[in-house]
Amino acid sequence: MSSKVTVERGQLRFMAAHMATFRGQVEPLHGHNYAVIVECEGSLTEDCWVIDFAEAKAVMKALCDQLDHKFLLQRPSALLTAVEHEESWELVAEGRRRYVFPKCDVIALPIGNSTAEEIARWLHGEFCRALRGRGITNIANVTVGVEEAPGQAGWFTGDFSGA
Repeated sequence: MSSKVTVERGQLRFMAAHMATFRGQVEPLHGHNYAVIVECEGSLTEDCWVIDFAEAKAVMKALCDQLDHKFLLQRPSALLTAVEHEESWELVAEGRRRYVFPKCDVIALPIGNSTAEEIARWLHGEFCRALRGRGITNIANVTVGVEEAPGQAGWFTGDFSGA
């Protein structure tokens, strides 16, 4: 038997820019006010909960804070060339559009595309690692949703121990 808890939106938000790739093209530079939803499923602890809501929110908020007001750089990308310099990132989209960002404004993520689904997958892995680091072992699965706009979200569900 398992139980579920959900924490969502509220402080689990970040604003970020990106250029996702789609059908062989790089989208124009744009941003979203993202909201995050997390669902943890597992067995109840001896205190009769899956996870303390405050702990789940604190861990995910720290991850959202890493992404807040950043350019989300997908690494690697077939259509978006990125060169890291000492104090900047230089990007070339589709071989013709050139951007230079201060390094402090960029977070390079190990994702193939900066879609909501891929951001959710990255958040899932980091969230699970952080909870395991805190000694949590009763969770079986975690689902993370990343909402780009109201009613428009990408989701990732995965095993807690294998993330």
